[in-house]
Amino acid sequence: MSDVIPSSPVFEMYPVGFMTISSHLEAAGYRTRICNIAVQMLSSEKFDAERKIASIDSDVYAIDLHWMPHAHGAIELARIVKKYHPDSKVEFGGFTSSYFHQELIQRPEIDLVMRGDTTEVPTVMMMDALSKGKDLSDIPNLTWKDDSGRIHENPLTYVAEDLDDILFDYGTMIKCTMRNLDVKGALPWYGWDKLPLTSAFTVRGCSINCAECGGSHHANGKVACRKHPAFRSPEKLAGDLDRIQSYLNTPIFIVGDLRQAGPDYAMRFLEECRARRIRNHVIIELFNGATADYFHELDRTFEGGYTIEFSPDSHDEKVRSALGKGYTNEAIEKTLPAAFANGCQRFDMFYMNGLPFQDRESAMSSARASRKLWSLVGRDDGLFIYNAPFAPFVDPGSRVFEEPEKWGYTLRARTLEDHRRLLDNPSWKHVLSYETKWMTRDDVAEISYDAAIELATIEHQAGRLDDAVFEDRCRRTEFARDLMHRVDEIMLIQDPEEREARLWETKDDGMRMMNSTIANKNDLDWKASSIIANTPRVALGLAKSYLRR
Repeated sequence: MSDVIPSSPVFEMYPVGFMTISSHLEAAGYRTRICNIAVQMLSSEKFDAERKIASIDSDVYAIDLHWMPHAHGAIELARIVKKYHPDSKVEFGGFTSSYFHQELIQRPEIDLVMRGDTTEVPTVMMMDALSKGKDLSDIPNLTWKDDSGRIHENPLTYVAEDLDDILFDYGTMIKCTMRNLDVKGALPWYGWDKLPLTSAFTVRGCSINCAECGGSHHANGKVACRKHPAFRSPEKLAGDLDRIQSYLNTPIFIVGDLRQAGPDYAMRFLEECRARRIRNHVIIELFNGATADYFHELDRTFEGGYTIEFSPDSHDEKVRSALGKGYTNEAIEKTLPAAFANGCQRFDMFYMNGLPFQDRESAMSSARASRKLWSLVGRDDGLFIYNAPFAPFVDPGSRVFEEPEKWGYTLRARTLEDHRRLLDNPSWKHVLSYETKWMTRDDVAEISYDAAIELATIEHQAGRLDDAVFEDRCRRTEFARDLMHRVDEIMLIQDPEEREARLWETKDDGMRMMNSTIANKNDLDWKASSIIANTPRVALGLAKSYLRR
């Protein structure tokens, strides 16, 4: 599943909220530091996580539990923090933390859980209260323990109406990294320093209600008490891009469809970007089809070119409609040539297996649809199509998670502890938290490999993969499938010691399959200058930021 995300299967990525919270705390006079333990563990087998954590002296240790794959590691980190810093506070935050806050606060290693999606201001309020020894009862969104261990749940009342007061400043991260002399610790994911990718946010929340999505309108209402999306003004958003390019010559991923707030929003933003001359390559999200006119506006705006990211999830209109994506295949098929006719340098499309109302034939039809999609564009046009399992978990807060029976799902995990136990399994198939009326876990796994082979075959036949690359991809996919079957057999061994020993024998093979299993993960990379190559621009950007003060 990690073939279609920038990070490795370890999912060593922290949320961009770390940057914004850090910026607000630094502006309020607090010293912050981001320390990505996972990246450092991946960078060196000699890295000692406990020694590192023991060496960091802080009054509060904030740990992200935003994405569900962190359900195991985040709590283990909290235990280590408490082991070496028993008098300090441990705070959790993020979407998953917000959903499971009542379960988290019961744990002895967790003192604070900050809920919601705009927690920058409440975090500063919390730090002010802690630093002055005040009671935390008035801090919005906070679940906490007092000195006696009694649990308090403050109302979730701080929900920003817009994002214009949020500080999106990569300069803060750069300054903190320089101050702490810890480049690796601040990396968003392993390898980011060689191929950096930055992001700018149009919105928190969403107006769309995709059934399986933990960031949908329904999920935001349940988890963050957000009744409607909070947008960043087009002018502020363009300013974010301008600041990023002042520090880094790197692609900028604009999170959220620019058209979600209406066509006027998108046009105002593009006009402002033209005035500021955004030269970095820009990555644009689509939540539905788009016209040639829209792509023309993008093309004449971004001097460094643009990429499109589009996730129809399924090419089966029945499945896609059930999910909440109401556009047709005809709209998709018109969008692709319109994009490439108007300067699009690359177009990424993503499909998934394990969706509501999706059986084997439906899942395979998405892979087979690639034949027609590639035929609609030139052979050299950068259309990349990905097909991966809906994994590992159904998002808490999503409509599918809240009403699984309605959507034909049987969930194997409801509590946070359930998900933690699943993450202890040795195969991604055994980690899956669901089955559907149409697919068992075995089906989801087998069809994911079948679809990968089908997709590679069609890509090869379309002349987009040479023989060597095609054969390598098929070989890796089948090796991964065989490894999964070997693990299945080992899991049937009754003796726990023998089972454990046999599982460890598969480790080296598993490590070899970590990246580019069913797709070429390098296809997700954008050309970018390394952090070392960006050093002069970073220095100039920092100088300009001091002058702006």
